[in-house]
Amino acid sequence: MNKFIFSLLIFYFFITNPTMSKENIMILKLKDGEVKIELFEDAAPNHVKRIKELANSGKYDNVVFHRVIDGFMAQTGDVKFGNSNSPDFNLERAGMGGSDLPDLKQEFNSLPHNRGTLSMARSSDPDSANSQFFICFKAAPFLDRQYTVFGKVIEGMEVVDKIKKGNENNNGAVTDPDKIISFKSL
Repeated sequence: MNKFIFSLLIFYFFITNPTMSKENIMILKLKDGEVKIELFEDAAPNHVKRIKELANSGKYDNVVFHRVIDGFMAQTGDVKFGNSNSPDFNLERAGMGGSDLPDLKQEFNSLPHNRGTLSMARSSDPDSANSQFFICFKAAPFLDRQYTVFGKVIEGMEVVDKIKKGNENNNGAVTDPDKIISFKSL
């Protein structure tokens, strides 16, 4: 009887655990394949809500990776100036825009910036995150508790590694950058 109750408890944990839920899994489609991402709704609920809202409404589709630094991170998400299919597209201004939605208050947490971590980009104001985010190529502990970690790559990091890198001498600015083909909930 105790084994049965224990098994039920384990089963209940797995079906109710929000990090295991399909609603917190996103698929990022890039030129070299798909990347499966787990979102951390418990750690950054407002940021996860924003990412889902923008992604599922197609706002990230065709947005370029405007800043990519080899051995550090790939930044994207400027839905205003970074959408290569928009009349407002301006590669020189990509990284300066956001969405039409208000900026988010920081949700700094104790999750580390490890390889595959997704974190929100922002200006020097901690409450200025909007739509831009980055994916870490390797651990970046100097960012911990200063940027909002909201997810991680759980499959397809080799696809992220193939994103076209930028000029290190120009803060990672990318000429003819790769772009997001689509970004949607599973």
